Amino acid sequence: MTPGAQQALRRTMEIYSNTTRFALACNLSGKIIEPIQSRCAILRYGKLQSEQVLHRLVEICRAEDVKYTPEGLEAIAFSADGDMRQAVNNLQSTASGFGLITPDNVFRVCDQPHPVIIRKMLESCERGEVDDAVACITVLWTQGYSAVDIITSVFRVVKVYDELDEDKKLKFIREIGITHMRIVDGLQTLVQLQGLVARLCKFALPDTAAALLA
Repeated sequence: MTPGAQQALRRTMEIYSNTTRFALACNLSGKIIEPIQSRCAILRYGKLQSEQVLHRLVEICRAEDVKYTPEGLEAIAFSADGDMRQAVNNLQSTASGFGLITPDNVFRVCDQPHPVIIRKMLESCERGEVDDAVACITVLWTQGYSAVDIITSVFRVVKVYDELDEDKKLKFIREIGITHMRIVDGLQTLVQLQGLVARLCKFALPDTAAALLA
């Protein structure tokens, strides 16, 4: 809702507060104007686990007779990032558009960078193969995805990349966070993403070689 619409809603809440109770749902409470927030009891809920989202998606598919593959539902859970409303919307859109829930169909509908390519990039970074990793990032860039979309998907994939040891995963997340901050500040270029890949590859080098490159 725009700020103007929220101001109108604020007035409606004032007029009918004696007879009506308003329940508002949002993903970012900071986008709700302060006058409305002050009139509400704020309840904060954490993101759902992927297992919880998958369980509900299976129930919906069986009830609505939607054809799916397990990998397709996992792709929906990945794209929703703990948001059940987004997961149901993506499920409905994919079923309406293709009739079958598969990973490729899901990512076409959601228009998000494919996690298989990102995972391949991370595997190359883990081995220190900077050319292969840069090639993966360049593929996503040439497909038309924005820097924000790519860096967000990279973070999501790293979170569930269990083959990466904890120490290296924390280092990867730190570098991804720094790059995300720069991109949000306006540096939405391929060079920023390629620089991130180079820094991630540096963690695969021996300490002496990494010190020379620093």
